[in-house]
Amino acid sequence: MHGIGRLRDTAAERREWLEALAVGAKSAGMADILSMLTRGDLCDVTFANYSDLFNRPGSQGQSAEGFDEHAVAVMTELLDAVLEELSDTFPAEGGSPEAFVLRDARFQLDAVVEQRQTQGLGEIGRRLVAITTTMLRLPGVRRSAQWMNGQAFFFQLAQVGRYLDRRTSKASVGVAVRARLLDGLDPSRPVVVVSHSLGTVVAYEALHDFAGTVPLWVTLGSPLALGAVVLDRLVPRPATCPEGTASWLNFWDRDDVVAGRPQLAKWIGPNSDGVEAVTKRVDSAGVWTHAATKYLEHAVVARPVIEALRPCP
Repeated sequence: MHGIGRLRDTAAERREWLEALAVGAKSAGMADILSMLTRGDLCDVTFANYSDLFNRPGSQGQSAEGFDEHAVAVMTELLDAVLEELSDTFPAEGGSPEAFVLRDARFQLDAVVEQRQTQGLGEIGRRLVAITTTMLRLPGVRRSAQWMNGQAFFFQLAQVGRYLDRRTSKASVGVAVRARLLDGLDPSRPVVVVSHSLGTVVAYEALHDFAGTVPLWVTLGSPLALGAVVLDRLVPRPATCPEGTASWLNFWDRDDVVAGRPQLAKWIGPNSDGVEAVTKRVDSAGVWTHAATKYLEHAVVARPVIEALRPCP
């Protein structure tokens, strides 16, 4: 289950995830399983692609006009949380170019918060786009192939708010997204779920409605515990591990700006069997570490996934 981003090609993304998992399996000393994995003989693999629900095919971009109070509130909270995470990597008192960018973005965001009551929504939307444009000057964000400009970055981050919008007139997006995952799961067969970024939020809610068993749920770069932005909006609440989940492994990279509050067990309670998130840290090479494939290439991530898949017919 993928996260925020552009319109995706289901077959291509499925192949890329499997290839990354194969790299991780090889690193874990499980080379004997590689051919089965890449051929699809090990297990049925479904890539739950919901990107078309957020991206119009052929669209050349969107306007910040039309955002309502709810969207503004969520985007403001999300940008604040991301800037907080980034400040741990680039302390504001530092003299690095990155610290300067963060101070600039923080100044802009504080001004938006202070002036929200006197500015029109269109103007606030444009100013939030300006903040994401500023953030693109940070190497880790700038080098992401998915985020080409500030406006695209803004609307991809806004997917979090659109998914979590619980108002009756807007909730259909979340329902449709969860259906993409649940429609690909057979309750009569054990299912291993690998989810990334916003996909971990989708999986959390969808698995609470899943009647089957999940021997392993893997979350990668998860924002599940991001305070008021995500955690306080989850359904059901209080947040608990989904029933039927036998094991939950959460992986985070210290340089992943999206994975705030990585120790999920501190914020999300166990299910009735006592299962809760077990968090493990990975350290990826390069600047941009949030990509799902970066996580899957780690032996510590690939090993439990392959071990959970081995018994599959």
